[in-house]
Amino acid sequence: MGTDLHAPLGQDRKPKGSGGGFLSAARLLGIVTFAGIAGLSAYAMRPAPQLMAKAPAPEVTGTTPSKTDAQKSDGPLIPAPADPAGTGLGMEKSAPRSGANVVRTLTDDGVMVTKYTPGQRQQPGAVLLDATSIGQDPRTAAIPVKELLEDSPYGPLPVTSTDGIRPIDRYGRPWSGARGTRVAIIVGGLGLSQTGTMNAIKQLPEEVTLGFAASGNSLQRWMQEARRSGHEILLQVPFEPFDYPDNDPGGDTLLTSLSADKNLANLHKAMGKITNYTGIMNYLGGRFLSDTNAMDPVMKDIAARGLLFLDDGTAARSLSQQYAKALNMPAAVADVQLDQEVDEKAILNKLDELERIARRNGSAIGVASAFDESVAAISQWSEEAAMRGVEIVGVSVLANENTTETAGN
Repeated sequence: MGTDLHAPLGQDRKPKGSGGGFLSAARLLGIVTFAGIAGLSAYAMRPAPQLMAKAPAPEVTGTTPSKTDAQKSDGPLIPAPADPAGTGLGMEKSAPRSGANVVRTLTDDGVMVTKYTPGQRQQPGAVLLDATSIGQDPRTAAIPVKELLEDSPYGPLPVTSTDGIRPIDRYGRPWSGARGTRVAIIVGGLGLSQTGTMNAIKQLPEEVTLGFAASGNSLQRWMQEARRSGHEILLQVPFEPFDYPDNDPGGDTLLTSLSADKNLANLHKAMGKITNYTGIMNYLGGRFLSDTNAMDPVMKDIAARGLLFLDDGTAARSLSQQYAKALNMPAAVADVQLDQEVDEKAILNKLDELERIARRNGSAIGVASAFDESVAAISQWSEEAAMRGVEIVGVSVLANENTTETAGN
């Protein structure tokens, strides 16, 4: 059999010899009769496709559902969609975790143990299982999940689904689950330069998280390219710096002088630019991130939508982690600014510093911009780090882990 999976069946067969000839009528009749009987038998033994339940998708290591251990059941059955074929099966549709009791325990050595036990379903009988709730097939990673979106005047906005799945759960990049030395690297500013964006998506390892600037161009197209390439992505939102307006992050910047409604409108305008992101990352924002009145409605909205918040670490007085702890939302702060000096050798030195922090603390986060020097240095260092036992993970892994640690304290 040939190796070309796209070639029609039978195309790699050797040509028949000259003795093939035509089949006799009797022989032809026998073959047709046999084929008909075999086909009917196979069809009779085949289960009806409407009755075949998909097996639940395995939980993606490194992501955690939004429900707490106290919420043992994963929600009621969802009414089955309309049946245009008129099969009249009348079956209920269930999310893959419906009826399951899920208990997670963090052991003393840092291992998360998950225990599943059957729960009571509301109605007896068969159900259709929807196995697409957790994780995402790489072949469809660029396609947004409609259950995780809501319509708005600014476009589709991310939301937590009715059965508790968050965007961070669905779009987060899987990882090995090993508790070794882990780093998350975020390269931001994508969408601002078309050439730089293409180079970053093409050259960076898929384990690197990409940050898209809300003020960028062709964001939806670049988001799809990034997701198809395996990257987890964040949305960079402009926040007011201390030296605003001399240092202006761009249009629709969230400002301390604006009302809560106006800041939320600007936030949602940014959110509606793309889909399939796991969270929000600040662009500048020293003044805004340190202002309680400005931060309160914004952080509550981000948390309610099932998104993480990544603080790039440039604002010394940022309140992001206090809010994350109070709201029990996934969040993290970058440990190292990798390309404050835009020089490939200097960036490599910063990456080595990032690794030292990760070896000391177990994990570390580095952020950079999509400069050619940054992309080249990160690509080179990533290959070498893998040989030293360093695992690069999506930022959602470490943000989720911080939530677990906070809940355990």
